[in-house]
Amino acid sequence: MSQRAIIAFKDGSVVPSATLEDLKQQLLQYQEQARLTGTQLGWDYAEAAFPYTFETKQGQEQVGFLLRGNHPLYRYILFGVGTHDNEGTLRHYVEVVLPDTSTQGDSNKGNELCKYLARTWKAELTLFNGRKMYFNPRK
Repeated sequence: MSQRAIIAFKDGSVVPSATLEDLKQQLLQYQEQARLTGTQLGWDYAEAAFPYTFETKQGQEQVGFLLRGNHPLYRYILFGVGTHDNEGTLRHYVEVVLPDTSTQGDSNKGNELCKYLARTWKAELTLFNGRKMYFNPRK
């Protein structure tokens, strides 16, 4: 059974919503930060930190995109964006899905990427196991 994590934008978030392009740019920034860290360490850390390539299925460019693993330990992670109505207020979110064929490496990397995105955007994160992490300012 597939698992999913949700990054929900709240009132204190840095941005009120994210498009697929915004999401892709944040992941590319994560990849660049890993590359720069590897340069400082004298090690090709970028491949270990982000062992995926971006793929989009034809006709589904507006729905989401797929990260396909470049290593046998990693297979797939799906990313998408959406909205839902919460008591008359439209709330935006990012959904991260691990398909049935995903590995434990995908789950670990998915958690790491979700935490990075939620921390960057100061959003609320519901992990794959259902636990919540709050990076948004709460009162």
